[in-house]
Amino acid sequence: MVREYECPNCGAAMVFDSKTQMLLCEHCGTTKAVAQAEVTREEDRDISHTGAEASFKRYTCPSCGAEILTDDHTAATFCSFCGNPALMEDRLSGEKTPARIIPFKITKEQAQNSYRAWCKRGLLTPRDFTVQSTIEKITGMYVPFWLYDYSARARLKANCTRVSRERRGDMEYTHTDHYYVSRDVGDDFMGIPVDASEKMPDDIMDKLEPFAYNELRSFDMGYLSGFLAEKYNFDSEELKKRAENRVHQYIFKEARDTIVGYSSTMITAQDIRLRCQGASYAMLPVWLLNYRYKGKDYLFTLNGQTGKIVGSLPISKGKMAIWFAGVTAAMYLILTVIGGFLV
Repeated sequence: MVREYECPNCGAAMVFDSKTQMLLCEHCGTTKAVAQAEVTREEDRDISHTGAEASFKRYTCPSCGAEILTDDHTAATFCSFCGNPALMEDRLSGEKTPARIIPFKITKEQAQNSYRAWCKRGLLTPRDFTVQSTIEKITGMYVPFWLYDYSARARLKANCTRVSRERRGDMEYTHTDHYYVSRDVGDDFMGIPVDASEKMPDDIMDKLEPFAYNELRSFDMGYLSGFLAEKYNFDSEELKKRAENRVHQYIFKEARDTIVGYSSTMITAQDIRLRCQGASYAMLPVWLLNYRYKGKDYLFTLNGQTGKIVGSLPISKGKMAIWFAGVTAAMYLILTVIGGFLV
């Protein structure tokens, strides 16, 4: 089922607006609260193709009747003919319905400005990365995450020393006191995020954190209108180990940080126990741009709530040559001037 929110004033498709946090008609400016919006156009899906490597489904755009072809994991996209948003309701219904969502706060214009400023930091960035046609490709996507809740307990044992020195006359004495130290620390870790998208690199998603989870809202399809979205590729059990590895690090550090005031500390034993209290399915906002340069892919990502940027930029060999030539010429000029004074 493809869902669309129709403007009650002019009939155009409405999209979620990051500034007002409401659904907006970009044609006449009408706004409406997400919770009060009603679905006005829907079309049933039609399974069209299943191959050995991928499964595709055909949908009909409720606005213009054009065909929309998507893979199994796309939950929100656009009609390539009329450009209106298309929400695949069946991808996010029943057991696949997200529990929570953090709506976009960073607008596309803000994301584009942040990208321009980010590119300027790389003095040797290829020009292709900063042209308007590239910047316009920045896309907002809701990435699927599992948020895990854990209770954790860490028991540590350590051998510690305190070293002091004193001088008596011409002699210096060193005193070393040895201590047997134990710690028993427990804590709860709520909302540990793990991205559930196969397409998004795990290391980049981890670096985009933190999100402000106090702004989580109950999920509503209206927040997806005007953005891309994917349903999860991996369920909560499949990603549980990644969450546990993070909680393990957190509780160990918390316990280790309580052992202070010693000259040396050697952990001799540790017993860390974790208990999962549950996991909830959430959609989190990310602006992204994938660009291919010299046969290599580069990914720019921006946290759609906080504005944090994670990405990498290539180096233009042409700009590098010009920069090197300029530095060489400047050094030659300086050495020539200095040589003239010495003559």
